[in-house]
Amino acid sequence: MVIKYEFVTGEIAEIELSKDIAEIAIEIGRETYNNERRETRRHNSLEKKNEQGFQFEDKSVAVDIIVEKKETSKALHNALEKLLPQQKVLVQKMFFQDISITQIARAEGVNEAAIRNRLKKIYKKLKNI
Repeated sequence: MVIKYEFVTGEIAEIELSKDIAEIAIEIGRETYNNERRETRRHNSLEKKNEQGFQFEDKSVAVDIIVEKKETSKALHNALEKLLPQQKVLVQKMFFQDISITQIARAEGVNEAAIRNRLKKIYKKLKNI
C-alpha cells in the first residue's frame, strides 16, 4: 500500500508500506488530526485569532482613560467646593447654564470687565488648588 507523507518542510513523499503498517500509520495520522482539532477547539489563543483576521480592541487603554477622567472630575469637584458661594454661582452660570458674560453682567448690573476679573480670580484659585 502506498501512502503520502508530508514532512514539516512541506515536502511530500510517497512511501510504500505493508498493509498492516499502512493501517497503523493511517490510524496514527487520524488520531493526531483528531487530537489537534480537539485542542484547538478548546483553546483559542489571541495570536491565532489575530492570524485568522480577527481584531480585538485594546481595552486597557480605554480603562486608563476612564480612570483618568474620573480622577480629574473628582479633583475638579473638590476644587469647586473650595470656592466662595458667589464664585460657585458664577461658575454654574458660565459652564453649566451656558449664560454669556454679557448676560451675567447685565443681570448683576456690572460691566463685562468685572465678570472677567472675577473669572480670572476663580481660574487662578482653581489652578492653585
